[in-house]
Amino acid sequence: MSKSSAGEGSSSKAKAGPSQTAETSFKRKRGVFQKELQHMMYGFGDDPNPLPESVALMEDIVVEYITDLLHKAQDTGSNRGKLSVEDFLYLIRKDSPKLNRCKELLSMNEELKQARKAFETDEENLRKAFEADDDKLGSTE
Repeated sequence: MSKSSAGEGSSSKAKAGPSQTAETSFKRKRGVFQKELQHMMYGFGDDPNPLPESVALMEDIVVEYITDLLHKAQDTGSNRGKLSVEDFLYLIRKDSPKLNRCKELLSMNEELKQARKAFETDEENLRKAFEADDDKLGSTE
């Protein structure tokens, strides 16, 4: 009898809304994104110092959305055993503004990686050139 009641308990959790499952499955630290959300809210026309309740509500909504998206991506990518960027792009494929923004951010990230790599390579070459010059100067003295 305890097996059937345990099964019923888990099915009631599965039928619960996304906010309930997110809250019951783990305890999260609140207020982690407060500053960022305040700035975003101001950028979208809110007061420079929005009410803490408004920020808390926005944080709950954002965390719930991201958690839901992550779970869906995990389900999509479960065949391969790991998550990839393509899993997220697949989920937002019908939302053109989000998809375009994600692609733009991914391409900017790639450009930044290449620029850092080029900068590090140039810096390495300059360091080697200076060391070679120092060796030449040291041998002539």
